[in-house]
Amino acid sequence: RGNGTVPALILATLAGSRADVNPDEVASVIWKYFTELGSNAKDTVDQLQQTEISKQLNTLLKSNLQSVSAYAEDLQERLVPFATELQARLAQDSQRLKEQIQRELQELQAKLAPYADEVHQQIGTNIRQLQAKMSPYAEELRSQVDRSAGELKRALEPYAAELRERLQDNAQSIQASLSPYADRLQQQIDGGVESLKERLSPMADELKAQVEQSVADLRRGLSPYAQEVQDGLNRQLESLTLQMERAAEELRTRLAASSEELRAQLSPLAQELREAASGDAESLRQRLADVAQQLDQRVGQTLEAFRQQAAPFGEAFGKQLVQRLEEMRGKLDTGAAGVEDHLELLEKEVREKVAAFLSTVAPPQN
Repeated sequence: RGNGTVPALILATLAGSRADVNPDEVASVIWKYFTELGSNAKDTVDQLQQTEISKQLNTLLKSNLQSVSAYAEDLQERLVPFATELQARLAQDSQRLKEQIQRELQELQAKLAPYADEVHQQIGTNIRQLQAKMSPYAEELRSQVDRSAGELKRALEPYAAELRERLQDNAQSIQASLSPYADRLQQQIDGGVESLKERLSPMADELKAQVEQSVADLRRGLSPYAQEVQDGLNRQLESLTLQMERAAEELRTRLAASSEELRAQLSPLAQELREAASGDAESLRQRLADVAQQLDQRVGQTLEAFRQQAAPFGEAFGKQLVQRLEEMRGKLDTGAAGVEDHLELLEKEVREKVAAFLSTVAPPQN
């Protein structure tokens, strides 16, 4: 299963005319491949020899970077052995880290056991504080989505009225003016969606700051009970931070994806007008009358669907963070680490290694 995945992913990552490669994207490719290998049957993994991974990387990098620059050639020659070596080390690191976290967590649980009530109370306080912080954020996100959708709806309303007015003109005049009209409609849609994204994206940054504050508060609250096992506590809190920050990034991605989905659903309106303009003049008026009749309704329905989808994202995010804290409380109670604990820290290690590697083959400065 992993065989077909790597080329497509690396192609998406490294395609294009420039040779500057985003370390996070390269790390995502390697990490995704590693986790897919891990979920395959043992005999399948054995068949996927390192030479095969190397061949796939090499072929793909050559096809994408061969004509770009000397930097690209250097990167291609060095990335393949680096990725191959990293791939080989991941399995060993994974097992080592898994055992280390399990040991640390069991030791942490044993040390915290005499203070179980205090620890429960501290995490409970942290959960309540986080909920109190998240509530106004979720409300703000909901109101921003509502406000932005309402503004875009009002901005698009005049277009239907203008289109109905144009139906009074002669067919030749209508046809001549349709293309500029469709362009203006598309610009209004694009501008509205970009404005929406600009309003919503900073909210994910605010959330990351709230997450950092929440974990810092929890660290201060738990430290007195874990003085002899600070490393284990720090690793658990680092894992918690990673989970929460990933949730914040997922929220950013979901908001951006919903905004782009909105653009994709509204843009066909402008395209239909262009197609109507290129048809025969005789049936033009009837086609436009149909579009004009639908324009208001389709804009309204599309924006309402966007509002219903995006408005609750804040509440869902808050619940996700609370769930992470409750899971941590459960781990401190039982001393049992989950699979995600070591995988998250291993992935962080991979991203740092890839970034460090790529910094040694940085593109020449312009």
